[in-house]
Order: sequence, then structure tokens, then C-alpha cells
Amino acid sequence: MYLSWDEKRVTDFSDKNIAFMYERGYVFTRKGKGVMQQTRSLRVDLRKFTLSSENKRVLKRVEGFEINADSLPLENYSWKIGKLAKDFYDKFSKRTFSTNKIKELLTDKNKSNFNAFLSYSENSLGVSDSKLGYAICYAGEDFLHYSYPFYFLAPDTPKDMGLGMMTMAVMLSQEQADKYCYLGSASRPSDTYKLQFSGLEWFDGRTWKSDYAELKTILKNERV
Repeated sequence: MYLSWDEKRVTDFSDKNIAFMYERGYVFTRKGKGVMQQTRSLRVDLRKFTLSSENKRVLKRVEGFEINADSLPLENYSWKIGKLAKDFYDKFSKRTFSTNKIKELLTDKNKSNFNAFLSYSENSLGVSDSKLGYAICYAGEDFLHYSYPFYFLAPDTPKDMGLGMMTMAVMLSQEQADKYCYLGSASRPSDTYKLQFSGLEWFDGRTWKSDYAELKTILKNERV
């Protein structure tokens, strides 16, 4: 279950106010326009981020892939994107994610909080092939919130595809001179895979911490 300590609906969508809310552990959700939930948020301080040997190993798995960022809402939405996301979350998440909700997030600025869409494709001989993965995000003035990733589930899908996509997003955010890349919530034992980035910080309900051991202990004792 997603961890939420508090919920607010903001009406001030200025970069300054949204950055202030994220700093207090709130993140945008898919529940409705302006709805933010306070959670055990994770972020990478990009001023401290460098690729580790594990990051490099993961990137080897997606070698030849490229990442592109587009603004939302999408002008040319395809039902195939919605089906891909639904199939992905049906397999990996207990929370329902309907094709209608996915379409809403990608096409309706009056209902969606998200404004950036990452796409991942394999670059073969300098030519980008069909898209293999996507991520619905919020891009602030100096941060990126990597929120809802999904990708094709096929026998030839690279191992660590999801983690490779996340790593590429962190790198893109750093290249764009952002201060932080937010990675969602740490609320389940399985979320420890997000802890392999240097510069990682987590929100404990009052302040930001960087003690990985403490967070691992908390996650180990969380009920799924």
C-alpha cells in the first residue's frame, strides 16, 4: 500500500510553491488536480550524484538506449500507450491503473498534475527504433519527479529495464542542471532497489536524511 501521512490540494501551481511542497515531503499524485500526498519521499541530490559501479552495470543492460523528454499534454496520444501502461501495472502493482486514467494523465491538463513524458527507444545505427518504455513525470523549475514508469514486457526486454530507465532519468535531470530528482516513495521492502544512487536522501516526516541503514531497517519492517 502507498504510504501517505497527509494529503493537501494545492491551488497555487507556481514553481516556488510546488518546490516548497516537495521540500516538505509532498508529491503530486494521480488522484486529482492539485492533490499532493506527504510520504517517505526519496530524492537524489544531483550535486552529489556520480555513477557507481552498480549504476554502470545497470546501464550496460540498456546500452544503446536513448531517452527523450516531451511536454504534456500529448498532442498525439495513442491507445497503445494506455494499454501498455495498464498491462504493466496489472502485472507489477496491486493498485488499479485504468486506461482512462492513463489517458487523462497524458492528455488533460485540467485534471492531470504531470507535465513531462519520458520515452525510451533503442538507437540502432544512429536511428531510433520504436519506443520500448515511458515514464510520466513532473518537471519543476529545478527538479524532476520520476513518477509512473512502464515498459514492454517481452522475452527480449533487457534485465533491469526499469532500473535502467530510472538511472537514465537521474542522469538526464543532472544534465539539465536540476538540483534534485525525486524517485517517489519508499514504503515497501521491495523499494530498496531505489537506494543505490549516491546523493540519495529520504524524508522521515520532518526532515531529509541520508542514513541508508536506518531506511533499510524501516523498509524491512514495513508491511506489504
